[in-house]
Amino acid sequence: MSYRDTYKAWLANPALTAEEKAELEAIQNDDKEIESRFFSQLEFGTAGLRGTMGVGLYRMNLYTVSHATQAFAQVILAEGPETVKRGVAVCYDCRNHSEEFARAAARILSNNGIPVRLFDALRPTPELSFAIREYGCIAGINITASHNPKEYNGYKVYWEDGAQLPPNHADQVAKIMKELDVFDGPRLSCPTPAPITMMGEETDEKFLANVMAQVNDQAAVDKVADTFKMVYTPFHGTGHKLIPEALKRLGMKHVICVPEQMVIDGNFPTVVSPNPENPEGFYLAVEIAKKEGADFILGSDPDADRVGIMVNTGNGEFKVLTGNQTGVLLLDYLIGAMKRTGKLPANPVALKTIVTTEMARKVAEVNGLKCFDTFTGFKFLAQKKDQLEGSGEGNVIMSYEESYGYMLGSFVRDKDAVTAAVAMTEMAAWYAGQGMTLYDALLALYEKYGFYSERTMNLVMPGLDGLKKMAELMANLREHPPVDIAGVAVKEQKDYKDGSVVNVADGSRSAMELSGSNVLRYEMADGTSLIVRPSGTEPKVKVYILANGTSKEDAETKVAKYAAWAESLKG
Repeated sequence: MSYRDTYKAWLANPALTAEEKAELEAIQNDDKEIESRFFSQLEFGTAGLRGTMGVGLYRMNLYTVSHATQAFAQVILAEGPETVKRGVAVCYDCRNHSEEFARAAARILSNNGIPVRLFDALRPTPELSFAIREYGCIAGINITASHNPKEYNGYKVYWEDGAQLPPNHADQVAKIMKELDVFDGPRLSCPTPAPITMMGEETDEKFLANVMAQVNDQAAVDKVADTFKMVYTPFHGTGHKLIPEALKRLGMKHVICVPEQMVIDGNFPTVVSPNPENPEGFYLAVEIAKKEGADFILGSDPDADRVGIMVNTGNGEFKVLTGNQTGVLLLDYLIGAMKRTGKLPANPVALKTIVTTEMARKVAEVNGLKCFDTFTGFKFLAQKKDQLEGSGEGNVIMSYEESYGYMLGSFVRDKDAVTAAVAMTEMAAWYAGQGMTLYDALLALYEKYGFYSERTMNLVMPGLDGLKKMAELMANLREHPPVDIAGVAVKEQKDYKDGSVVNVADGSRSAMELSGSNVLRYEMADGTSLIVRPSGTEPKVKVYILANGTSKEDAETKVAKYAAWAESLKG
């Protein structure tokens, strides 16, 4: 069926409301818009679904959410009746339609005979991961688009370990979705639906008890609690309740919340993008920090899985630290705090993704820890954690990725801004007790471990031909692998698709431990690593530049040089 035929079928379907039908009628003369909404269905992957909201097959709406849920229900039902009894936990964030989509998903599961545990209001993503593990659920669903702009929503799916769905299960869901009709497929009613149990404060308390158990050095907080001031913003999202509560339980007496951004609002009225990676989103927090004399600003994204910080540079100005910098600071701090308090486990390990700074490996190894890489995504970090700890090979004290995601403890298997907020505040308090800001601390780490600089380039390729351009870029790099980049020789060409490593000087080949992901990596003669990979959730190719040098300026010069090459890839 052509996209025009699909459009007409939707327009004629009696399931649509008058408003939805009007939305489709309004685009009847806009062929490009019709094509963008109906050329295909949203692709279901290991991260579930994500897209702009609206009426259409390639949009996030009640019908596509119900369609995906029916397919997921059938995958769960195939596990057998004893497994099905364990039920599914369902969560949602602050976005427009999130609660509506979550309740629809819960009903579809219930009508398929699958018990549901539904949160009674919006909650942080890590609390869903916790609830799956705590209540022994077989799976979880979260309605969220994380830090994407307000037009987006998403459908994230989890399995029994609390991590995002394994690839084989995601493939099964995608296959069933192709076989099911969007309107007739979902089971919209049932004479004997399975129970839907609401989760509320009792689950919050269990979750917070685990969060607070991650505190390593309470004395460091108590020492400065009377004078230490910090500012917090949830960017209108789900961190608004539990993060201030956790910081209060930590003993912080002066947590100043940004009032305008404590208001739950899926339109994110005070920011262009509710992403703690973007410094401009912190402008209200900076105003308060300057007025109140605070040295530390903390912000969580709408579903409270990512967290970013700003620090006083010493002259009254505030600087956003990158995820790489924050992770290095936190890893170094945790190692020191655990040693001071006797909490460092035997065979301690740090985990990071392949696109995360190599400075983390240096920090780990200098302090006697092993450091392992995984592919991008917390499901891979979770798998590696389970493998290492299950085999007795190592005990993971921290897992992180450069895009502001941190996982601490063993009670979640996803990014966790709530626990990370507590750990980062403890860290900031400890340094304050030493007469240092976190900016001072970062400069000291560079002096100790060497100078590193990183940049992520986003080569945006929107439109219907965006996916084609992304595929062509990756194919071209494979067909014509570069032997020099920006005038510097490539030492090794690595392809994570097949795990191959080519030594450019002599053409010899070897194999890496990791394989099976559409990622290319170039190890340069000057010590820089360049990684190229298509985004799994957005229409862009990401280029990661990981440099180190003899000084801060040397490292930053390398980054700038390779950034120009990355820009040229867009053609």
